[in-house]
Amino acid sequence: MGKNKRRLGDRKDGVLLRDLPSIQFITGIIYPNRCDNEAYISERVDLTPIKAYIAGKNATETDFPYTFFHVVVTALVKTILLRPKLNRFIVNGNYYMRNDLSASFVVKKEFSDHGAEALATLHATGEDTVQSVHEYIRSQVKSCRSEKTDPTTDSMDMLNRLPRFISKAAIHFIMWLDRHGWVPSSMIETDPYYSSVVISNLGSIKLKSGYHHLTNWGTCSLFCIIGEKKLTPVFDQDGNASMRETLDLGLTIDERLADGYYYSKSIRLLKYLLEHPEELEKPLKEEVYYE
Repeated sequence: MGKNKRRLGDRKDGVLLRDLPSIQFITGIIYPNRCDNEAYISERVDLTPIKAYIAGKNATETDFPYTFFHVVVTALVKTILLRPKLNRFIVNGNYYMRNDLSASFVVKKEFSDHGAEALATLHATGEDTVQSVHEYIRSQVKSCRSEKTDPTTDSMDMLNRLPRFISKAAIHFIMWLDRHGWVPSSMIETDPYYSSVVISNLGSIKLKSGYHHLTNWGTCSLFCIIGEKKLTPVFDQDGNASMRETLDLGLTIDERLADGYYYSKSIRLLKYLLEHPEELEKPLKEEVYYE
């Protein structure tokens, strides 16, 4: 994302949008909470082209194979980059354009009832491709599954060790700082709710896709649930059905950021990228013609 000189009203993580249509300016004030303005969108993707694509990639990549997750993450960040209103956020009644492009996800250290979790955040640029996203996820998974903990978890653990009345007072103070963009970077650098999109791969733990709420904490305005793969009848133009492996995505979006047409076009772009994964070999900033 481009870096501009910080002006009065800007935050360290976003630029104040000063020239807004009047309806958006007013909406941010009369509907101040992100959780009260959620729009949920469900999309089903035919995995046939993705399966063929990752099979080709894994013909040479054996150490850390490509998966559907790598393709979905890359497609999401490319969509956000090319549809920049998706990278806005509203805090304290003000609209901001985020300074960077990031995607957060949880890494399970061990698949068990007592297995700990770690937080990982991808900071993408316009030069990234599916290869660089794959390499970043490889490094994050390796790091997260070590004994090392992330800074955000360390901060939460510290608050949890304090007497309850002190920790509650401290958390309320931090929430006040959050509304003004003053939370120390060291506390939130791996906080998923300060990213462009949070991605939850429920399919990896055998769960279906579904709705997930946004939060009033932080700045994240987009949440994506990846469901479990399943066989689904797919119909062609002549009405003939064939069984295909499909993937359901659940997207929760802050509806105040853009109108329905903008969101519809953005979802069509995301679906096009997932149906044509070879587009993800190109830099994220490269335009895609899909209509």
